[in-house]
Amino acid sequence: MIEFRQGGRRRLDRVLDPGFLADVSTCALDDVRAKRDDAAQEETDLSYLRRLLHARMDIVRFEQRRRAAAAHGEDGPSLVDELPRILADNALGPSAGRGRHHTVQPSRAESHRRHVEALLADTGLSDVATLSDDDLTAAATAYAEEEAAVSEHRGRVQQVMDACNDEMGRRYRDGSASVDDLLRREGASGL
Repeated sequence: MIEFRQGGRRRLDRVLDPGFLADVSTCALDDVRAKRDDAAQEETDLSYLRRLLHARMDIVRFEQRRRAAAAHGEDGPSLVDELPRILADNALGPSAGRGRHHTVQPSRAESHRRHVEALLADTGLSDVATLSDDDLTAAATAYAEEEAAVSEHRGRVQQVMDACNDEMGRRYRDGSASVDDLLRREGASGL
């Protein structure tokens, strides 16, 4: 399960450390931006992980609904037939949460895939049709618990991003930072 580790070396641990924002009102504006960018990257990575988990949860839910319908004599499509729709709905469906626009790509996509695959192995979800009802319920529970933990961390990371954005906004409003300086700097760097 994704966990925050006080004093840990991962970006998640740094961003969620209470000391991460301790000097945000006094550090250089570039440092505030760097902190915000670290938080934004972590938020993107956590959002990507959530999407992977949601896809697995949707597969489990489909199989549970299919079995319930079959128990009532209803014949429906197989998981294999419905998988493209399930995955497309997950990729294109409405997002939950604050609906932030991501300006960066996930930086640890492969690591997140391995994490979810480990959950897959733990729950035996490689072939949902062969799982017992109890195992399918256990898989649904494991994914839901992991998704809740990821969502909680994502919300906390978003609060860090908000704090950094608020600080930058305060500096521009009170004149201690200049939009003209920002534009000149971005122009010089070719942005």
